[in-house]
Amino acid sequence: MMPQSSPSTAPAADATQRRLMAGIVVVTLLTAILMIVDLAIGGRPDPAPLRAASTLLDGPWRFHTGDDPQWAAAGTDDSAWETIDMTAPPGSHDGDVGLPDYVGGWMAHGHPDHHGYAWYRRTVTVPAGSASWDILGPTLVEDGYELYWNGQLLGSSGRLGPDPRLVGTRPLKFALPAGVAGTRGVLAVRTYMLPGSGASADGGGMHTPPILSPRPASDALHRAQWQRTIAGYILDAVEPAAMLALVGLALVYGARSSRKGFLVFACIALVLTAARRLNNAIVAWTDLQDLVTYTWLASVMWVPTMTAWVLAWNRWCLPAWRSVDALAVALGVAGIVGALAHLPVWTSVSRLGSLALFVVIVARIVRGGPMRVLALVTLVSVLTTLFGPELLDTIGVPGIWFPFNIGVARTQYIYAISIPLLAFLIVRTLLPRNARQ
Repeated sequence: MMPQSSPSTAPAADATQRRLMAGIVVVTLLTAILMIVDLAIGGRPDPAPLRAASTLLDGPWRFHTGDDPQWAAAGTDDSAWETIDMTAPPGSHDGDVGLPDYVGGWMAHGHPDHHGYAWYRRTVTVPAGSASWDILGPTLVEDGYELYWNGQLLGSSGRLGPDPRLVGTRPLKFALPAGVAGTRGVLAVRTYMLPGSGASADGGGMHTPPILSPRPASDALHRAQWQRTIAGYILDAVEPAAMLALVGLALVYGARSSRKGFLVFACIALVLTAARRLNNAIVAWTDLQDLVTYTWLASVMWVPTMTAWVLAWNRWCLPAWRSVDALAVALGVAGIVGALAHLPVWTSVSRLGSLALFVVIVARIVRGGPMRVLALVTLVSVLTTLFGPELLDTIGVPGIWFPFNIGVARTQYIYAISIPLLAFLIVRTLLPRNARQ
């Protein structure tokens, strides 16, 4: 005898479900308001008085590929070096966070295949007066740098040398030596780009020029830069926290759920997704994770995440199909092999095969799954986060929007929808206390 399909509608919500759903709505609205406020603050232009008191070190810089520690010295003859103009077009910004004063890197200036070291140098005149002066480091460099004043190392982003350790570039402030007011000096920037990185046509080296600024204007300008950087990645911290809150919701109320198998694998998928997204904020805000580790995780973690979501949704319509489970695991193995061995064919087979399994699951839900509409809308939102290139790139949906001049990825918009939908779905699977199975 064939098993009966689950009913397509759910019983009316009980008091616990109504309270939980009301809480989901309130938390979602409050979080959205706070995120909008943070984006609006971070996206404001640098205050005009601070910029007026400071000097953006754009214009021509001397440039040379390769590496020689002597190039930091003030007396180095750089007359035969190339010249790169660091003047940004009006209104230009990078395509990720929205950092202002963006210019193309060395790959757009005649070095499309260069990776490794390169140096920038220019003479800087420090205005006379009693103020102490700082250099605000470039806010976007591929992938790390050291900053020198007349041969003296002021500081760095990451660690260069025989065993480089590169981290995400963030706002840094370096104090110039005492007594520099009213003098001229040579500012040298030693940059390093990881082999294999920077696939874009304008990658490599400095993308934003440093800023010469007196105190206390430099402190305020540095804070403004950090506000922009925090706003650029705030959703990569808040949305993972919301995903982990969903896991907590499932753990607290999972015993009452009519879809325990779905919750188990959905929790695994949510934890993996949260880790993937949180990595962006960790790299952008701290030195805890180097770029090599970040790149490796980004290339591999999507595979178990995708597999966990297939296994979860296969358990929405009972009974779960063992054939779908087996194919999902096999495709996951293929994806791992493709990512680690750099085999794009295997990666494509894994992604397209998993997408085909989701199509089968969608068909099952349409035919008779519980809470059909809510489940379908939630599943589609999850699919668009997993398969953006296949589903959204083909119809021309941009990968990043810039509300308030801060970049917000389309997956972040979709997570803002899918997270409360998943919360509602989890709550609606809860059985009344007197009807536990």
